[in-house]
Amino acid sequence: MAIDMTKFLARFVEEARDHLAKLNEGLVHLEKNPQDSEILNAVFRSAHTIKGSSRMMKLTRITEAAHKLEDVFGALREKRISHSSALADLLFQAIDVISGMVEKAGAGQEITVDHSALYEALARAAGSVPADGPTGCLPSPTPAQAEASGPPPQNPAPEPAPALPAAPAGEKKNKSSETVRIHADKLDDLIRLMGEVLSSQHRLKQRLHDIREVERISGTSLKHLSLLEGTTGEGDAAMGQVIASTRALHARIKQIVSSMGDDAAMHELLARELQEKTLILRMVPLSTVFDALHRMVRDIAQTMGKSVDFVIEGGDIELDKKMVERIGEPLLHMIRNAIDHGIESPQERIAAGKPANGRVRLSACYDAGSVLIELSDDGRGIAFDKIKEKALRKRLLAEENVNSVSEAALIELIFQPGFSTSPIITDVSGRGVGMDVVKKNLVEELKGNIRVETKAGKSTTFGIRLPLNLAIMRILLVTVGETPFAISAGDVVEIVRAPASELIAVVDKTALKLRNELIPVADLGTLLRLTKRDKAGKEDLLIIIVRTGGEKLGLIVDALVDEEDMVIKPLPAPMKNIKLVSGVTLSGKNEIISVLHIPAIMEAAREAREARHHPEQRKEERNIRILVVDDSVNTREIEKNILEAYGYEVDLAEDGLEAMERVHLAKYDLVITDVEMPRLDGFSLTERLRRDQGYKEIPVIIVTSREKEEDKRRGMMVGADAYIVKDSFDQGNLLETIQNLVG
Repeated sequence: MAIDMTKFLARFVEEARDHLAKLNEGLVHLEKNPQDSEILNAVFRSAHTIKGSSRMMKLTRITEAAHKLEDVFGALREKRISHSSALADLLFQAIDVISGMVEKAGAGQEITVDHSALYEALARAAGSVPADGPTGCLPSPTPAQAEASGPPPQNPAPEPAPALPAAPAGEKKNKSSETVRIHADKLDDLIRLMGEVLSSQHRLKQRLHDIREVERISGTSLKHLSLLEGTTGEGDAAMGQVIASTRALHARIKQIVSSMGDDAAMHELLARELQEKTLILRMVPLSTVFDALHRMVRDIAQTMGKSVDFVIEGGDIELDKKMVERIGEPLLHMIRNAIDHGIESPQERIAAGKPANGRVRLSACYDAGSVLIELSDDGRGIAFDKIKEKALRKRLLAEENVNSVSEAALIELIFQPGFSTSPIITDVSGRGVGMDVVKKNLVEELKGNIRVETKAGKSTTFGIRLPLNLAIMRILLVTVGETPFAISAGDVVEIVRAPASELIAVVDKTALKLRNELIPVADLGTLLRLTKRDKAGKEDLLIIIVRTGGEKLGLIVDALVDEEDMVIKPLPAPMKNIKLVSGVTLSGKNEIISVLHIPAIMEAAREAREARHHPEQRKEERNIRILVVDDSVNTREIEKNILEAYGYEVDLAEDGLEAMERVHLAKYDLVITDVEMPRLDGFSLTERLRRDQGYKEIPVIIVTSREKEEDKRRGMMVGADAYIVKDSFDQGNLLETIQNLVG
């Protein structure tokens, strides 16, 4: 009977992804330690395993590629060839091709692309065929080839529900009887059920509180009846019976309260243990994301012409699978920024007395019931002057206040959408979406917070604190008036009591001086538009001090009710746009309690301060005028139609000279220009505009078919603010760039 191999396909793809990740990590290590025989053996085994398992699955193209890769590793092991940078590039290219084919196989697609040129290059590298020339990288695949082979997975998804971490390379796998594969959806259902059990525990505690109140009332009634005993004359017998019945009732209630208290205590112990055991099932090591970053750091550094030593610590720290899957992209953005903006070129580092190789360190550890992830580099630090310059251009800061803004407030600006200090916007960098993604994914969606520390010329460290999971959250229950609210304990720094007389007015804010630090203070009821209270006088104020990034805020509340682990439920669809609330939870009385979104609360407090300090300010409303310069009539009209559809005023010029005539007749807010034009090209036009006092600071976007790096560098040198290659042009790309530059 023929065996249906398709049912084994998912397991093959998972195993292949695992070995491809080991190959990437091993090759990065080999570049630094080419004589490490243990790593050579490990990568050889991974290639051999992919070859064997793909052969079993009848995936001949994957088998062939893995076989050629194995031959090269074999030649390295036997010292018939030596490791080199060119060989590393070729091996990485082969791994990417295998990754693409594995993904196509997993998606049930046929693998049709011919990679014979790659196989021939691998054979030459292994010494299997005579070399016609020096071993090197193949040309980059065309977009059609890349699409056909499929992109390599940048962050391979962790296994649906591994009971144990994967065994290290070279070790024997656990026996199948010791593990059971469970679909992730089933685990999610179990965790949701566990959340409901925890909610029932809160209700049980409330019922215990209620019955204790009944016990108190019955005790009071018995006491009052006992005072009447012997004072009612002929009714003494009847009264005695009432008192005896009440006494028996009170005793029975006490007995029930005692038993219910024991049951509640046992239920709580079991619920806590169930919570811990259930959540552990969905915990996976951070190495599932961290290990894939070695290859990416290597490629990014190589692209930018920099040399970087990448160090990872704490990859064995475990976090909820749902969270691990979502931190890969933010970490990649942060690492790219660290290498691009932080790490200097080798020449700059040597001139500054530093080693030529930069150092980027990614670490993780458990800290106070949460996970702390730190990314640090030994680069130039954050350029506050560039932040101020860009903030002024984007009208995020007023010129008269720019020198009084604190470093913490300037750091917060880098998380603004569209904010970047890159000197030029290209199709791959400078759009200001990287740190915006970090804030959205880590702070808003994963309920974490970020702190930033920087030393000019020395280092920058980003500290990310995340809860262990999103199913259960430690929260503080507070009240404002009669309304309860919940605040994530991870956002709370401390809780203080202070007389209202200690609050002081500082410029545009009310503040509390705490250990020589001025902390802005706002009334939570006022921010939520619930109540207004007079804080004058000597009454003690209860202040919850919260933090997002490096910014702190004191929130005045009426009472602190409790601190508990509670299940947080998302807002229903009609309420998704309520910015100040991130979710809801249920109290033991079945009250719906809003969970406050602290970053939005802090933003509301800032806006309230600005409104009080500048009541006469209004957002300037004006039409933005754009000049489009291109010798192609079709291109000019396409860009004009796109821009006018979004409300911009557009004028056209067919070359650089006509553009110079127009800029002297009218004032434009932005210029979009091609490069190849008669009479005056786009580079020369940009140079002339930068020499013109009226257009020295006006943004210029170059849209061209030239995609070489030297052309992009020339665009930067002549003063362009953005460089868009026509091959990657789309209307969203252009509009996003314009909004980043002029709004």
